[in-house]
Amino acid sequence: MKMTLISTIILSILFFCFGQIVSASEDDKNRWNNRYNTGEYLYGKEPLKFLKEKLDILVRGKALVLAMGEGRNAVFLAGNGFDVDGCDISEKAIEKTRRFARESGVTLNAFVADLEEYKIPVNKYDLITCFYYTQRSLIPQIKDGLKKGGMVMLETYSIDQLKYGKDVPGPKNPAYLLKHNELLDLFRDFRILYYREGEIAENKSVVSLIAQKR
Repeated sequence: MKMTLISTIILSILFFCFGQIVSASEDDKNRWNNRYNTGEYLYGKEPLKFLKEKLDILVRGKALVLAMGEGRNAVFLAGNGFDVDGCDISEKAIEKTRRFARESGVTLNAFVADLEEYKIPVNKYDLITCFYYTQRSLIPQIKDGLKKGGMVMLETYSIDQLKYGKDVPGPKNPAYLLKHNELLDLFRDFRILYYREGEIAENKSVVSLIAQKR
C-alpha cells in the first residue's frame, strides 16, 4: 500500500513536469507563429552582419542553421555554396523561409524542430550556426554534430545587455544571456578562430564566436 502511494505520487510529479515542458514548448511555438504571421520579414532579408563579414573563413559543405527564423542566414549560406539544413520551432517561419528560398533561386532543407527535444545528427555537419538563441544544453550536441575540422559560429546577447534597461530588445532573464568568457570556456576543447565580446551597436552588447573542432 505504501509503495503504491509512493509510485502514484512519483508518477503524478512526472506527468506534471512533462505537462509543464510541453506547455512551455507550445507557448513558444504559438508566440513565434503569431510574430511571424505577417507578410513582412521581421528581421529583413539581409544576413546577419557577422555572418556576412566572416563568410570567407568558414568551411564549405553541409551546414545546419539552428533557430533560423525566417531564413535570412540559411538562404545566404545556400546562395554561397553550402548544403543547408535549417530548423525553427515556428511553422510560419519555415513557410517564409521556403518562400524566400524559392524567390532567391536556392534550395535548402527547412524543417520544424523544437530544440528542447531535437537531436542533432552526429558527425554530419561542416558548419553549425546559432544566432540570438541561447540554450546551453545544445553545446554538447553541436560539438558532436560537427565533423572533424567543422566549425561552429555563434552570436547572441551578453550579460551586459541588462545594463540598457527593460525598454531595449533582448532577453531580460540572465539565464538567456552569456557571461563574460563563457563561450571561451564552453569551447576550450576547440580551436578558437574568432572571439568578440562587447557593444556592436547602440544598446546592443553581444558575444560572437567562431571555433573549429580539432
